[in-house]
Amino acid sequence: MSWQMPTFWQSENLIHFAAFKKHISIFPGGEATSVFAEKLENYKTSKGTIQFQLNEPIPYGLIEEITKWRIFQVESKGEKK
Repeated sequence: MSWQMPTFWQSENLIHFAAFKKHISIFPGGEATSVFAEKLENYKTSKGTIQFQLNEPIPYGLIEEITKWRIFQVESKGEKK
């Protein structure tokens, strides 16, 4: 848990997630919304936050892709040290 949200962790926060009344949000960090901008154009985003409406199918494959990208980021930082 981090910031009162379930969090995947690997040497640092990878991605937080939270459920709300009408959507779920993932919080992969600010850079993710830029890197995945084209794939996220149908979703509400803000710096570091991506919202998925509950009345639409959840794009689990996209969430997996973003999470793997975050893992790669963290592992790359570790290799540079």
